[in-house]
Amino acid sequence: MIDLSEIKAFLRCETPDSWVDNALQHPALMLLDHANCEKKAASTAIHLMYRYVSDFELLNKMSRLAREELRHFEQVIAIMEKRGIAYEQITASRYAAELRKPVRTHEPGRLIDTLIVGAIIEARSCERFAKLAPHLDDELQSFYVSLLKSEARHFKDYLTLAQKAAGSDSIEDRVNEFLTLERQLVEGGDSEFRFHSGPVAGKQANG
Repeated sequence: MIDLSEIKAFLRCETPDSWVDNALQHPALMLLDHANCEKKAASTAIHLMYRYVSDFELLNKMSRLAREELRHFEQVIAIMEKRGIAYEQITASRYAAELRKPVRTHEPGRLIDTLIVGAIIEARSCERFAKLAPHLDDELQSFYVSLLKSEARHFKDYLTLAQKAAGSDSIEDRVNEFLTLERQLVEGGDSEFRFHSGPVAGKQANG
């Protein structure tokens, strides 16, 4: 595994062990929502490419990110197909939507905040892949470990672009605000398991 010390220092908390237990109890649902997350990540990158056309660094990094996320999506659905897991429509977790609520509506605040949220989501995904990997079968373990390097780079790309968009202004206060909210979402309970949900207590709905 790659060194995740920077990501662990960035995030305000580790994924609770109870969430890992949820994931191991619902492996098909975990893969299904993982596929959805990869597809959404690619969509977010492409959206940023359309909205902010004047920044060549952003365009190049988001283009590469979108290609990698779509490749990951293809890899997940290949595993699902091999294991006989149907690709069904399910509700999204509240994680990303709640994280985006404090995003400012004016520029450059909107871009800065959107990039910070992207960095946090990539960091959390990376942390969860690493935490899940030791508990998975050989095929899934190898796959999840293989994702760590790109997810860690995506985290850094988003954070670098956020600071660039802010110019000489510090983004630390905004990062701290979003990380505080993210910790509440990760440690708080959820009614149904998803890849980015908090722990689910007792019986939960899959759909």
